[in-house]
Amino acid sequence: MYINDVHILYYIGVAILGLFVGIFSNWCIKRMQEEETVLSKDIFKELRHNFKPNYILMLIVAAIYVSLVYLYGIKETVIANLNLIENLILVPALIIVFVVDYKKQIIPNRLNLTLFEIGLCFTFLYGLSNIAISINMILGMFAGAGIFILITLIGGVVYGKEAMGFGDVKLMGVLGLFFGLYNIIEITLMSFLIGAILSIILLIIRVRRTDEYIPFGPFIVIATFISMYVPFELIKDVLMKIFTLGMYH
Repeated sequence: MYINDVHILYYIGVAILGLFVGIFSNWCIKRMQEEETVLSKDIFKELRHNFKPNYILMLIVAAIYVSLVYLYGIKETVIANLNLIENLILVPALIIVFVVDYKKQIIPNRLNLTLFEIGLCFTFLYGLSNIAISINMILGMFAGAGIFILITLIGGVVYGKEAMGFGDVKLMGVLGLFFGLYNIIEITLMSFLIGAILSIILLIIRVRRTDEYIPFGPFIVIATFISMYVPFELIKDVLMKIFTLGMYH
């Protein structure tokens, strides 16, 4: 039985993988919030005796994995499947960023560094078939980090404090390495738009106070997930209409 030209066994296998990735993601969230090492020698002992799985998170990851396979399909070669593979890797990392940054207002350096190392590997693999893709990914890294560094510097001059955490700067640089130049610009614009809307909502319903710091990482994560699922041209058209107040055609 095939669904969208992909055999159902692939969906089942990816769903099972997603459940295990969900368990590991929950473990990472717990350890990173406690500022503890994720891969410790006591990991199996702690998982067996002191760790409770988050079944909702497990099902969320499994559902996202299945949806990505449906969206991108399964190709014949590893190189052809790189886009799917990198998104499958990014999903748990983005969920970890969302939860940890929201609760602790920090994006762990170790997580950003790990994603950076993985991104470099993908850049090399893409370069084996098309060097232009690798160049675009490198440019995306500089653009993603550069935009947020500029915002941070301007915020420091105008307000006397950081307008953006350096964890956000590093994350955007890493994501630029995965998504390339044009997509990271879209993610940047979407994250600010989503951040503005959700921040207003949080203030109105009094979940956050006006003098309380609102972490930006979750907004970046939401924008990144949108970029995974929605075609580039559609996002571009919507953003152009919003930022030009409907004058773009």
